[in-house]
Amino acid sequence: MGYFPFFIELADQEGLIVGGGVTALRKLQKLLLYGPRLTVAAPEFCPEIQNTLGVTLLRQPFVDELLDGKSFVIAATDDPALNHRISLLCGRRKIPVNVVDDKEACTFLFPALVKKGELSIGISTGGASPSAAIYLKERIEALVPDNIEELLEYLEAQRETARTFFAEESCRKAFLKELFLLCLQKERTLNQEETEQVLRNCAGIGDREI
Repeated sequence: MGYFPFFIELADQEGLIVGGGVTALRKLQKLLLYGPRLTVAAPEFCPEIQNTLGVTLLRQPFVDELLDGKSFVIAATDDPALNHRISLLCGRRKIPVNVVDDKEACTFLFPALVKKGELSIGISTGGASPSAAIYLKERIEALVPDNIEELLEYLEAQRETARTFFAEESCRKAFLKELFLLCLQKERTLNQEETEQVLRNCAGIGDREI
């Protein structure tokens, strides 16, 4: 049936990564972009993990108690049996878990990720072909404007204007869509005069004062 791409808030959520190697590092680097409180547990850590700020490092083997209070878990050790055991424990506790190189033991997958500011695009093949996901990620990344963060901040600021001037949702959507397309065309945000002109056009009020 495939995996539904939920977007969930991770800021300040407690997460656990079990494993201290490069695979654990890749998971860590993706997650840190979204602000969770991460604990990494392993007997040894690679230098990059060791030097990562804002992460709690526990130099110890995995014990069941490490799962207490965790919102999600990553099993990224080089021991498949341990990873599988962690998956079973998480299943009993209803904790979402990702197990490296074991799709059947996962309750969620890591997508190939495009992130620029507030824009997040996740690409997944359901584990069928990570290479295909990475290829598509690179193609999509090339299409995203370099100033997308600035454009999104501008468009978010116009949502209140849309609510003020348009009672119908369809009209609000049309106004915001027109702003977005014009921003893409001009490759920048619109100034006040340009924004008001789009508003007049969408509201059908000609040159009357807004």
